[in-house]
Amino acid sequence: MRIFENLRSQNCFKAYFQDQVDQVAVKMKVLSFCHSSRASSPLPGFIVFFLTFYVHQMESAKFTVIGPRDPVTATLGQDTVLPCHLSPRMSAANMEVRWFRSEYLSFVHLYHDGVDQDEGQMPEYRGRTELLKAGLTDGNVPLRILNIRLSDEGQYGCFVQDDTFYEETVLELWVAGLGSAPLISVEGHQDGGIRVVCQSVGWYPEPEMLWKDLNGRHLPSLSETKSRGDNNLFDTETAIVIKEQSNQNLSCCIRNTVLNQDKESAVYIADPFFPRVNPWMVALSVILMVSFGFIGLTVYLFKTKGKLTEEVANVTLDPDTAHPDLVLSGDGKSLRRADTRQDLPNNPKRFDTVYCVLGCEGFTSGRHYWEVEVVDGRYWAVGVARESVRRKGWISFNHEEGIWAVQQCWDQFQALTYPVTPLPLRQIPSRIRVCLDCDRGQVTFFDAGDQAPIFTFPPASVPGGRIRPWLWVGAGSRLILCP
Repeated sequence: MRIFENLRSQNCFKAYFQDQVDQVAVKMKVLSFCHSSRASSPLPGFIVFFLTFYVHQMESAKFTVIGPRDPVTATLGQDTVLPCHLSPRMSAANMEVRWFRSEYLSFVHLYHDGVDQDEGQMPEYRGRTELLKAGLTDGNVPLRILNIRLSDEGQYGCFVQDDTFYEETVLELWVAGLGSAPLISVEGHQDGGIRVVCQSVGWYPEPEMLWKDLNGRHLPSLSETKSRGDNNLFDTETAIVIKEQSNQNLSCCIRNTVLNQDKESAVYIADPFFPRVNPWMVALSVILMVSFGFIGLTVYLFKTKGKLTEEVANVTLDPDTAHPDLVLSGDGKSLRRADTRQDLPNNPKRFDTVYCVLGCEGFTSGRHYWEVEVVDGRYWAVGVARESVRRKGWISFNHEEGIWAVQQCWDQFQALTYPVTPLPLRQIPSRIRVCLDCDRGQVTFFDAGDQAPIFTFPPASVPGGRIRPWLWVGAGSRLILCP
């Protein structure tokens, strides 16, 4: 039984300690009364005291608090429920149920002594939370949050206490919002065709924008801009140039990759709107396009050749940093989740909450790269981390914690910026090259199959100091460091 190890603050510890003192004082008064009424040795009274005290401690039921492993997704302006329950199933009607964010005492919702408590509740949640009590007797303690806001996104703690025994779990809430239907407008002639613009507002997180023809094929856009308004939601605009007899039927699709929902509008450009084009000008345009394409290919091949001059790092995994649920191969090249927790020493280097591991190698200068192959699973992340990255407790996967990486979460591929950046690829890579430029403070990820760039954390985004390879795996996932 862990009574003091996870108490949230010194004030909470004092409150708990005072409660225990009060209980002892009551029992001492009972013993004093018994002793004064009988002129006998005090020894039997102390025996009764200790038996009463320890039986009282053992009366508290032992249980585990369980929440969802995967993040809960909520839609802006709607209600959502954060699931949480006890295992084994037992009544929580007379227990304390506390939902909180970063501060234990400043709570999101508190149920105590059979009623909801308002004093101490975070102001932004007042009137917006409800503990669903229909399943309390079965150990269900879910929290409903009304009218979801952007500020609600993040981690939540579900804490349940029965007398002196308590347990808790942490779950993640993702917030997403669908914006307005795309507004398509024709803005005039450009490059021998017609410039068409698509606009939409009110999206979160940053959406994906697509132009499609009548058969559903994707069309390349001329430009894309995304900005955040005063409400912190994303406004989008994309433009395309349509030529006569080519894709005159087209649609603009804006997609929320978290909700996997989109909104679409279509338009048809009639022939009379297109300008008459001189054939010689068309030929000149073709020649210019071929020339620019050749230049672009030359630059790409030059850059690719430059990458091959980087130092290939022979990376192995450091078992002293691996979470106890992770199984490493003997050569330190393979990583997977175990079915049961291993009995490993809890040294200061080891991650104890998130399923992470660091590479043995660390880099302070030069350019280095290595490759990671995804063998199984839909939950994994690959990248680098500061050697000083926090190992104990829950950590967020972003640069503020000292982590620069890309991840697959279910069918979504993302760069772990803050907030995360969706990576709209046709197919999630099965083998990723991680390129670390310590001198520029830059990390770049490539699809190792075709050398196509995936994402780059800009120069100077990775501070100085020792940088090490970093991996994370979820349930059913397996990663291999390639030779």
